[in-house]
Parts: sequence; structure tokens; C-alpha cells
Amino acid sequence: MASKERIQRLKDETRINILDAALQIVKEEGWQALSMRKIADVIEYTAPIIYEYYANKEAILLELARKGYLLLAKDLRTAHEQHALPEKQLEAMWIAYWNFAFANKELYQVMFGVTTNCCCDEINKLEESVMPWDLFTDVIGKVMRIDNPESDIICTKYYTFWSVVHGLVSINLLRRGSSDDINRQVLMDAITGIIRSIKPE
Repeated sequence: MASKERIQRLKDETRINILDAALQIVKEEGWQALSMRKIADVIEYTAPIIYEYYANKEAILLELARKGYLLLAKDLRTAHEQHALPEKQLEAMWIAYWNFAFANKELYQVMFGVTTNCCCDEINKLEESVMPWDLFTDVIGKVMRIDNPESDIICTKYYTFWSVVHGLVSINLLRRGSSDDINRQVLMDAITGIIRSIKPE
């Protein structure tokens, strides 16, 4: 049994090393430079061994996207737990979303297809990809005092928030944005303005 556990641990470590190598390449050279052969070179394995763990580059992108969604969900939960009022929770969560995007730029790019040739249909099918949706719509419903999280209006308001925040993130990831101070002011104006508009009188 100990031998099987050791083998499994080595396999898990190799999977992590492959993903870490992929991110390292992207950070240094951009998404266009990522290839199975380059990953193999970084971790000093042969390319065929990489294929034993991931069928192709798209499989690695999917796994990176999964990792990104798990990290984002963790950040959103942490932000949520820091406040009691739903309005403050929602504000903190969108700020956490913004911070995640720039702290994990490469993961965000692959999660949402910003500057990458992502396998978006497959990424959208990941179980983890709905985590931000579930977390945000629950709080939006509380702010709006609507019990049904599947409500069309909650869906619409989520996409209103997401379109603004993701749009601002994308503009800045493409280096077409303004200064950090201006960006944060635009972000806060948008978040607080939308929250004000959805909160019942």
C-alpha cells in the first residue's frame, strides 16, 4: 500500500509541476509560446511523458482554468465572510474578483479567453466554472430580497455587474486602461452604483 501511495504522490507532484511549468512559460513569454515540448524542457522530462498526464495543450489549459476558478471561489468566500450586510459582501466580493484578476493574470486570461486561444466551450462546462456565479447570485438575491436564485432578474443583474467589472479588467489586461487610481475609482463607482440601483427602497 505504501508503494502505491508513493507512486500516486509522485504522479500528483508531476501534474503540479507540469501546470507550474506552463504558467512559468506564459508569464515569461506569453500564451503564444506555450507548447508541450517547452513544458517538457522546463521540467526536464521528455514530451511523451507529458502526454501521459495531459492529452494535449488544451487539457493543460482546462486544468489551469479549473485551478483558477477554485482560487477565485476561495477569494470570494473570504471576502464574503468579512461582512454581515449583503451590500457590503457584494462590494467586497467584486473587489476581490478585481484583485484576483491582476494577482493571477495568466489564470484569469485562460479562464475567460482574454488574449488566449482558449477552449472556451470546454472551460464553460467545468463544474468549477459556475462557482463565482453561485456565490454572487446568492448575495445579489439577498440584496434584492428575492428568494429564488434562478430568477431572471438576478441573472440579469449578475451579468450587469460582470460585464462592467470583466470589461474593465480586460481593458487593463490589454494595457489600454488608465492609472490604477482612476481604474479603482471607476470600479468603485460602478459597483456602488449598481448596488444602489438594485437595492429596494
